[in-house]
Amino acid sequence: MGSFRPGDPEQVQALFEQIAPRYDQLNDLLSLGQHRLWKRQAIAWLRPRPGQTLLDLCCGTGDLALVMAAKVRPDGHVIGLDAAAAPLQLAARRAARQPWLPLQWRQADALATGLETGLADGVAMAYGLRNLADPMAGLAEVRRLLRPGGRAAVLDFNRLDGDTRRGRITAAVQRLCLRGVVVPAATLAGLRQHYTYLEASLERFPTGAEQVRLARRLGFSQARHRPLAGGLMGLLELEA
Repeated sequence: MGSFRPGDPEQVQALFEQIAPRYDQLNDLLSLGQHRLWKRQAIAWLRPRPGQTLLDLCCGTGDLALVMAAKVRPDGHVIGLDAAAAPLQLAARRAARQPWLPLQWRQADALATGLETGLADGVAMAYGLRNLADPMAGLAEVRRLLRPGGRAAVLDFNRLDGDTRRGRITAAVQRLCLRGVVVPAATLAGLRQHYTYLEASLERFPTGAEQVRLARRLGFSQARHRPLAGGLMGLLELEA
């Protein structure tokens, strides 16, 4: 199998269709379970409350949506949206074990969700913005979906600024982790090309500072990018 091309919607969708059965297991293994903590920090920024409508864009297998749904019940609602069918099927099976959670799953492109403008009190996106054909268009869709004062949390790998010494050092550590740990572990699972894609996708991803500038241009009233995991990950915190 050849390499997956970042920014190509069909190839990115195919990648996630193929890795879905091993995705959660590899996330736990490769982050030593820390990805759950980072996602909870994203949820903490959203401040979910009972009765709210929340969206999880690029929801994958639904772990973020499940946590949010528990916080907005009984009168709230969470919609998990993803372009790939296989992760959504896994998400639906997980949700079926907690049928009291107010959840809905929807297959759609995060750049064209088809959802109502101003629908959401909060929007989460974990490891999705980097994979979109146009990250700025993705942020624009997030802005469209939020009601005034609504919040968004965008969690992803952090593309480091190579203009500073600290940025260069952290970027070198990030490359070492990807090439020396992530790709070899994925290779054992038969997913080498799927995870070499990570480094390639980072090359076209805006830095944290660039994400903040894009968000402000799109009309967000508040935008802050917060490094996590020593700068290897980043959380973009937005308010409409």
